[in-house]
Amino acid sequence: MQTLQLPTELLSDRAYAALRDRLVSLEIPPGAPIDEEALTGQLGVGRTPVREAIRRLALERLVVVYPRRGTFAAAINITSLTDITDVRVQLEARAAERAATLADADDRREAGELIAKLDAAESGQRRLIELDAEVHRFIYRCSRNPYLEQDLDRYLNMSLRIWHLTWDRLPPLEQRMREHGELLEAIRQGDRERAREIAAAHVLAFAEEMRAAL
Repeated sequence: MQTLQLPTELLSDRAYAALRDRLVSLEIPPGAPIDEEALTGQLGVGRTPVREAIRRLALERLVVVYPRRGTFAAAINITSLTDITDVRVQLEARAAERAATLADADDRREAGELIAKLDAAESGQRRLIELDAEVHRFIYRCSRNPYLEQDLDRYLNMSLRIWHLTWDRLPPLEQRMREHGELLEAIRQGDRERAREIAAAHVLAFAEEMRAAL
């Protein structure tokens, strides 16, 4: 019986997502070496998908590749938070506005499911930040603009690394989650102005809390 082999592109996407999450959550800490051979075994993929994932992560500034030295998790530049926020507040607002305008029936159903997940979520900073990222990435997809989605995902990852660095000094995330519920409801209702307003305020409040913790 033949084993079904996934296309290299799909395997590299899987390797990318797994490695990205380890870098963003600081499971792989800043400055740590990236062992390609170990990753192939841990992720159950070959060298080519891992290398493709590393190329993508290098472009997103999550890893740094040094010729003849190897690949390392990128350092976290805390001073970049202001610049990242300046960009995110504009792009997140635009993505939310587009999502409210372009969401179809399936998107609105998924938004409702996310609202239910937020309502049922137990307290716990790390679990809530996973939900936060899930909501953001859902909105990016609903914007129907792959360039906007790609850029926003990159800036989100940078912000999340700073969050993971400071999470034990941050206030509870429940208020941020309530904002997400309101944002998702605005998208369900097609209220583009409300969605834009909530998204911008959410990014600014989130950044201010991290800045206070630094």
